[in-house]
Amino acid sequence: MASTAQQTADPFEFRSLLNLTLLTGLRARDLAELVQHMRTVPGAVIYHHTHHFLVQHQFLSPEPPNDFAYWVSNILLEERLGEELAAVDLLRFPTLRDLRNALIQVIQGFLDRSSNLRTAPPGEEFHFMQSVSYVMPTSLRATNLAEFRDGLARVSLSSIAYHMFDARLRLERADNDFSRWLEHSLGEEQLAEAFRKVDPYTYTWDGLRRRLLGMVGQKLEENSRGRA
Repeated sequence: MASTAQQTADPFEFRSLLNLTLLTGLRARDLAELVQHMRTVPGAVIYHHTHHFLVQHQFLSPEPPNDFAYWVSNILLEERLGEELAAVDLLRFPTLRDLRNALIQVIQGFLDRSSNLRTAPPGEEFHFMQSVSYVMPTSLRATNLAEFRDGLARVSLSSIAYHMFDARLRLERADNDFSRWLEHSLGEEQLAEAFRKVDPYTYTWDGLRRRLLGMVGQKLEENSRGRA
């Protein structure tokens, strides 16, 4: 049952994110080299190439494919494999290790069936890059559901991305920060589960904010009617 308490001893502190992209010096000319490097690069590399499109193209819906899918489809012209890579559901994987293995499995399966490898034209090689993130505090915090709604409306889009994407997958918390706090600090189990069921990869960032705000607003109305 949801808690009707107005305060909680465990406030939610909104944090923001600043990403710095670094070149690793690694590059691939064909699929064999691509998968070889994918097996050994740090998880931050995998995260960058599967998530930076969400930042750069936040106003597009549906979202563009991940970097691996884009390069395979548009540079190597292996469109079917590119479609398979683009279809990998990022929401299914609790860790970057699991996501990495799924992508490698798709490419390795193609390699096992193919005898000829296409090579990227000079200058079109796949360059592996790494995302280095700096988490910064904000002045926004919430001790109840109304304050959480207000903070969610005011916080930057990068903050929403951090709490929805990075916390679950990159930090391997197995859940987004919003759902964890709603359930464990406020006792709002149904709302927490509703947040978990939202597929953030199918929304623009601003659309995601509106979706989350709508659910919180509806729950506040329900709680208000229940106390009347």
